[in-house]
Amino acid sequence: MSDFLKYAIDLVAVLLLAFGIKGLSKVRSARGANQLAAVAMALAVIGLLGSYLGQPSLNAQAWVWIIAGTAVGGVLGAITAQRVPMTSMPEVVALFNGCGGMSSLLVALAAALYPAALDATGIVAVVSIVISVFVGSITFTGSIVAMAKLQGWLSTPPWMQSKARHVVNIALAVVSLIAAVEMIRNGGSGLWLLVVASALLGVGVTLPIGGADMPVVISLLNSYSGVAAAAAGFVVGSQLLIVAGAMVGAAGLILTQVMCNGMNRSLVSVLFGGALGASSTASGGGGEYTNITSCSVEECALTLEAAERVIIVPGYGLAVAQAQHTLREVTRSLEAAGIEVAYAIHPVAGRMPGHMNVLLAEADVPYEQLKEMDVINPDFPATDVVLVLGANDVVNPQAKTDPNSPLYGMPVLDVQQARTVFVVKRGMSAGYSGIKNDLFELGNTSMVFGDAKKVLGDLLGELKELGVGKK
Repeated sequence: MSDFLKYAIDLVAVLLLAFGIKGLSKVRSARGANQLAAVAMALAVIGLLGSYLGQPSLNAQAWVWIIAGTAVGGVLGAITAQRVPMTSMPEVVALFNGCGGMSSLLVALAAALYPAALDATGIVAVVSIVISVFVGSITFTGSIVAMAKLQGWLSTPPWMQSKARHVVNIALAVVSLIAAVEMIRNGGSGLWLLVVASALLGVGVTLPIGGADMPVVISLLNSYSGVAAAAAGFVVGSQLLIVAGAMVGAAGLILTQVMCNGMNRSLVSVLFGGALGASSTASGGGGEYTNITSCSVEECALTLEAAERVIIVPGYGLAVAQAQHTLREVTRSLEAAGIEVAYAIHPVAGRMPGHMNVLLAEADVPYEQLKEMDVINPDFPATDVVLVLGANDVVNPQAKTDPNSPLYGMPVLDVQQARTVFVVKRGMSAGYSGIKNDLFELGNTSMVFGDAKKVLGDLLGELKELGVGKK
């Protein structure tokens, strides 16, 4: 393959990737944008492999490894995409971030161990190797820890909530810096020290972070994987990898800031403040519920039948119950009866950015019904019924009424302003912040206890008995 054709393929791949990332900013275009980005990556791989055709540096054994690795990775990716449920999608995203970090790390290690083979002998290449090793190691171990915590395999040790963890992390950062300087000065010297120290630093920084902050962590790790990829691009001299990594890194950093704004938390407090839930006890955010009103599914159905406007607030509980399709059937019945239905999407609802959007899109919810928090908050006072499904912290009025609450200042959905609020929960457990939700004790709030999928199934049956939605 000629150099001109190789550069042309790379340019097309970069443009397609840029359009793909831009398309991900809108729910309506996200699916097509993701497919466009996949085509871009396929072109990039084809262009890279095509440039090596006929070169004596790649013998038959090398091509066997390349083809085998591509086949194994492709099969595993296809199986994962088909079998992983939406409830586990945050863990998969974290794992993919870790795979990206590991890929960059392996490229940098190969360049550090065999600099002549990859022509990685200049100062730019050495510095790029150092950055790729450092960021790649942190991304890999941090992502694996995040995945394990989301999966419930890991919990935060008590000592990690103390200030002692800062001393350990600072010591690991200093060791990493010393190893990096040694590598720049003396080539490969200090390589394995940098790998180990930065890998442990990734664990030390991620392990104390609580579930409430996981959306921020996942988007930040996504940015890290882009930075590591860009550094690896400098190592192997790939302009495409540099551009793609820079775009992913920048997009992830912007998304991280959006997530922090959505939680009224600074990035520093997320990374060094530990779990949000750890601060709730000290701040008096807990307490027992004393004025709870519960109701049956029948009462909920009767209220919905008389409503003109209904807003659905989805949360992680909806994903856990895998009730999105049942919810769609309920809303179809309401819409057929002339009732206006909308979905209020909080930016940090669920376990990753856009979790609720993807969940509802899977159930064929119309894109125009998905409303962002700033758009839908003014509509709550004119809403007859709000149905909260598994959401907790994002609908807690403490964020606006209690200056002593750890949630104070966090933008939340103003569901309490609606005429009637139904909250579907299995029990009275707190959200990931560990804070009591004042919404549950308000006079216009009724609790409907039970699994979201069963409650919605029963609700659908009651609506049918009432004739809601029948022509």
